[in-house]
Amino acid sequence: MIQKEKKTQVIVENKRHDTDTGSPEVQIAILTARINELTEHLKVHKQDNHSRRGLLQMVGKRRNLLDYLARKDIERYRAIIAKLNIRK
Repeated sequence: MIQKEKKTQVIVENKRHDTDTGSPEVQIAILTARINELTEHLKVHKQDNHSRRGLLQMVGKRRNLLDYLARKDIERYRAIIAKLNIRK
């Protein structure tokens, strides 16, 4: 589970305006942080299939948000991809 301080930091780094907490960029960044933490957990606990299912759901949700952003504004999509190093 992502810590409150880390989540707040991710929101501050990716928000588009002062009160922004729900833009696609913020949602993608939060999901990426959670995915990274869960990936580290699964490296240690290889048999944790319940967490693995949650990871796959988060990856799918992030993929949908990225697809939405690519349709709406390709420049914002490219910026968030570059910032978070999602596509390697």
